[in-house]
Amino acid sequence: MSLYIRDDEVDSLAKQVQQAIAAPTKTEAVRIALQHELENARKSIPLRERIRKIQEDVRAMGPDDPNFDMKAFMDEGWDGL
Repeated sequence: MSLYIRDDEVDSLAKQVQQAIAAPTKTEAVRIALQHELENARKSIPLRERIRKIQEDVRAMGPDDPNFDMKAFMDEGWDGL
């Protein structure tokens, strides 16, 4: 899918970022810039909220199996090595 930049200011910014980071293309510069911005946005979420999201995801997986044998599982994974 293509990204078309129709705003002259945004195009200029993309060119500046491309030059600043020595990206081979404007597309690559925009990709890197967007990744960095996303990382920064995620870091700005308070730790308590990030932990709560992880806990919710774990709870959504379902309850633990009380009969699960981790040692047997690990031994099986190493079988033959």
